Amino acid sequence: MSKPALLRLHRWITLVFALPLFAIIATGLILSVEPLVQTSGIGGAAIDAGRVVELVKRYDPDGKARGLSINAAGRKITLQGTNVPAIDLATGEAAPVSSPLSNVFLWARFTHERLMGQAWLVTASTLAMVIVLLLGIVMGLPRLRNTLSGWHKGTAWFTLPLILLSPLTGLCMAFGLTFQTAAPPAAGGRPLALPDAIRMVAASHELSHVISIGTRGGRMMARLYDGGELRAYAVTPSEVTPLPRNWPRLIHEGNWSALIASPLNVVTSIALLTLLSTGLLIWARRTLRKPRPRAGRPADTAIAGVR
Repeated sequence: MSKPALLRLHRWITLVFALPLFAIIATGLILSVEPLVQTSGIGGAAIDAGRVVELVKRYDPDGKARGLSINAAGRKITLQGTNVPAIDLATGEAAPVSSPLSNVFLWARFTHERLMGQAWLVTASTLAMVIVLLLGIVMGLPRLRNTLSGWHKGTAWFTLPLILLSPLTGLCMAFGLTFQTAAPPAAGGRPLALPDAIRMVAASHELSHVISIGTRGGRMMARLYDGGELRAYAVTPSEVTPLPRNWPRLIHEGNWSALIASPLNVVTSIALLTLLSTGLLIWARRTLRKPRPRAGRPADTAIAGVR
């Protein structure tokens, strides 16, 4: 396929998916800073496991909650799968107002994963992004100039590993590819009750480092920060065991190292927004540009002579 044909395909795929790509990249930029926000809030004063268990039993006496999340910075817990609002650990009462930043992250995650409630649209748009990037690679190395086109091409080539890895890991997550080096332990029997799981996790880890504890995939799991990395643990009646790393998810979400990966994801999102916006501007300028009459054409000269 010739270079003009590749360029035309590159351009039209971008135009078709421009709006969903903008939404996905913009929400990805917001989510890029979430690991930094989470790690800045962990630690501090210890959280008493007995207090957490007491509040869980008070607000969920029937054991219907599928899990809980812990906000160590705000000293709050939230029961998942219930209508109970966030609970203040100090007072034991419902927190007056939810965190605006948490609501922004929640909205961004839902939009990023299910754009307009359609997960397939996110997958299709991510696949389109990969194709557009590959077409740009096939078209060859650019000539770097201080023009809109030059900045577009330069941004693509200088950030190529980052902007290509982001959608590829997203596709791995969409299709369930984990590249785990070992099989996760089998989920045997009925999962632990939430209060028992809280006690098990607290026996080996500080609860102020825990992000969530709850059932997933038929097993009780905990997600907590360990050395700057967000790790998943299987919680059983006898032990709390680290699960094999899901590398596509860790890389895509920036949770393999919050202090390093989160800024890299911010750079990636800005680069992708730059590529999308400059690409659309280049197309708009070429489309809306008025054709300039050529001076000195024979036909024009002849007509001028007749007049």
